[in-house]
Amino acid sequence: MSSISIQIRYLLTVAISCLLFTVGTSTAEDAGNLYNTNFDINAGLKYFERQCSRCHGFDAKGNDETGAPDLTGRLSRASSDVGVFNIIRTGVPGTAMLPVAADLPDSQVWQLVAYIDSLSTDPANIDLPGSVVAGSRLFRNRGDCNSCHMIDGEGGRLGPDLSRVGERRNPEELLTDILDPHQEVAPRWWTMRVTDNEGVTREGLRMNEDSFSLRIMDAESNLWSYQKRQLASIERVEESTMPSYTQTLSDSDVDDLVAYLFSLRKEN
Repeated sequence: MSSISIQIRYLLTVAISCLLFTVGTSTAEDAGNLYNTNFDINAGLKYFERQCSRCHGFDAKGNDETGAPDLTGRLSRASSDVGVFNIIRTGVPGTAMLPVAADLPDSQVWQLVAYIDSLSTDPANIDLPGSVVAGSRLFRNRGDCNSCHMIDGEGGRLGPDLSRVGERRNPEELLTDILDPHQEVAPRWWTMRVTDNEGVTREGLRMNEDSFSLRIMDAESNLWSYQKRQLASIERVEESTMPSYTQTLSDSDVDDLVAYLFSLRKEN
């Protein structure tokens, strides 16, 4: 074989090798997320619940104790799906966010990205029928919502702080919260019904509990402390203390209240 033929074969081999290497190492930027169907989102949810919920919570709203961020709003470390992919794949140095297993297929990482993306809501793209101003008045007056809920340090503490609820809940979820508050109640807001050895029954939010004692706060914000040996019964009530507004507010009132609550975000 001539030296020219050998050189040609060598160059072809190098060219093919380079082509294969390029195809095999395409980056997230090249591919984009092609795994974004409902099937992919559900697959991402299952992976999230198995591997990510321990830090970020099953609701993906983060954990201040572990430093895991809320993934349901605007993400602070990534501005695109590609950025989310890269964080999942490589982790975040100096934090508790570790990379996923090296042998996890890119397709599964993209499914996880699709699930996280489904949690985010861009308020600019949502047109709500209600009035924010009317909803604010309703919240503080006729609706009497501020007797239980706090906004910017003002209001009650028998229910969740709503100062930035628009970052945590989308309009559909807020509507459900107003009309069917028992549908989804976080354990933090379950109540305890206790009866002491003298037959006196009280109910309130569980504030503290250990093996020997229990402390609850009733609807008037009174604190009651008990030694468990003094109690005849302890019952956990997993329903919300919030009433449904189905019969007390008109459809337009509900629209106004949803619009107001959804407007409560950091930038406002």
